[in-house]
Amino acid sequence: MTTGSAPPSPSSTRGRRRPGGRSGGGRVDVRGWLGGIRLSGFMVIMLGLVVLAAFVLVPTVGTYLDQRQQIAALERSVELTREQIDELESERERWSDPAYITTEARERLYYVRPGEVVYLIDNDLPPEDVPREQGAVSDEVERTRTDWMSQLLRSVTEAGLATSVTDPG
Repeated sequence: MTTGSAPPSPSSTRGRRRPGGRSGGGRVDVRGWLGGIRLSGFMVIMLGLVVLAAFVLVPTVGTYLDQRQQIAALERSVELTREQIDELESERERWSDPAYITTEARERLYYVRPGEVVYLIDNDLPPEDVPREQGAVSDEVERTRTDWMSQLLRSVTEAGLATSVTDPG
């Protein structure tokens, strides 16, 4: 046994780190790192299978997501249709009630029972819904003093020769 220190074996330095955290003063030796990767035939085959699986599964996952969206849309459509069916069934039940039929006939068609007198009130709108009255219409027919044909021809000619559009307002 010697008392001097022997150089450390390569297996004992694998777990150790240098004080700077990286070798070579902050620079990484890429050639050394890539040289440490050893590819065996098994690793190449497995890597090829992973890439092949990715190519096979990506379109399948896309199709799956599209189908899930379509299913969700169809479920919403079914729910809306069920709501419409419920509304129509409730309306059908209302129409099977004789009192409802009588009320609708009176309101919509103005039906009355024999001996009843109905008064229809005209112009029963609230004041804000009443249309504003326009000016009085004259009883006389007035003639224009210009020739409409020459005015039409002048308007078409001026519109065709105009170089820019002007705002009329």
